Amino acid sequence: MASFRLHPGTKGNICELQVRPFASRTRGSESNHPEDIEMQTKQLGKSALEITPVGFGAWAIGGSGWQFSWGAQADQDSMGAIQRSLQLGVNWIDTAAVYGLGHSEEVIGRAIKNWSAPKPYIFSKCGLRWDAKGNIQKVLGPDSIRQEAEDSLRRLQLDIIDLYQIHWPPDPDSPQLEEAWSTLADLQREGKVRWIGVSNFNVSQLRRARAIAPVTSLQSPYSLINRSIEEDILPYCLREGIGVIVYSPMASGLLSGAMTPERAAKLSKDDWRHNDPEFRPPKLSRNLELVERLREIAKRHGRSPGEVAIAWTLRNPAVTGAIVGARNARQAGGVMLAGNLRLSDKEVNEIEEFTEENAA
Repeated sequence: MASFRLHPGTKGNICELQVRPFASRTRGSESNHPEDIEMQTKQLGKSALEITPVGFGAWAIGGSGWQFSWGAQADQDSMGAIQRSLQLGVNWIDTAAVYGLGHSEEVIGRAIKNWSAPKPYIFSKCGLRWDAKGNIQKVLGPDSIRQEAEDSLRRLQLDIIDLYQIHWPPDPDSPQLEEAWSTLADLQREGKVRWIGVSNFNVSQLRRARAIAPVTSLQSPYSLINRSIEEDILPYCLREGIGVIVYSPMASGLLSGAMTPERAAKLSKDDWRHNDPEFRPPKLSRNLELVERLREIAKRHGRSPGEVAIAWTLRNPAVTGAIVGARNARQAGGVMLAGNLRLSDKEVNEIEEFTEENAA
């Protein structure tokens, strides 16, 4: 994902999250009903969407055989991960047409088709197209976006997508941004999508989009390893009422507590993380030292390091929710309740002090 990825930036200030009242989930008589778990919800931007602090991220379940794959993935495991997340009260799923070249959306469609409890919100993205050989490029023309929306609706087996997002902005200063955003606004007016958002936009690009139509939300990477949005993007979104859903809060599994030097070395060549510098020496050692600090805090709460990493991102008042991936039901059970974890000021200070020392 070299041409599209952002790099870690400078650290900023973090404020306490103002927590809304919890929305109760009721246990149902069937196995696919949510369990009796209280899950906080928060309004996404100025939309009517009230989302749980953690949503299911469907990148990895796209499976193997494409440019940004996480390696081999069994569909049955993917469906188990989705359904376990919904059982735990998660009420939204984030995907994209490009994940698995359409396969992620197809798996989601099958997983929720016969879900008898309230259906989750479905978020998807457009703008990355592939050819017959699987080569991926940014395409943001109106006709292409409309075709992507129709294809996504078909694969997801839906009549309307709850949040439709531009996956990556066009090149700087390209007029395609205005053209693409106008097309999403048209799709919203036509009832193809309920709300529209963007992903990986900077402040200048957000301003350009907002001059045409309101931006419901921004999706950006954010973790203890990648804090680049703290300086200007998060403050801008908070000030303007734009919801923020962050992806890779566990740094693509690096902060989950399950990564080791041996596992990182054995990542398959079909896994995009195989060539990520954060998963290779010398950065890997420093990152795993951070995991051990998170593990110490996690033990106090009976949680995992990954949950601490996710909870840390949710403390920022600009962040509405975090996208969290899981590849099977067991993994889902270990991270999807991270939104209920409250870190003390002392614990946050411990993390901050460690990252500052590491940076020095």
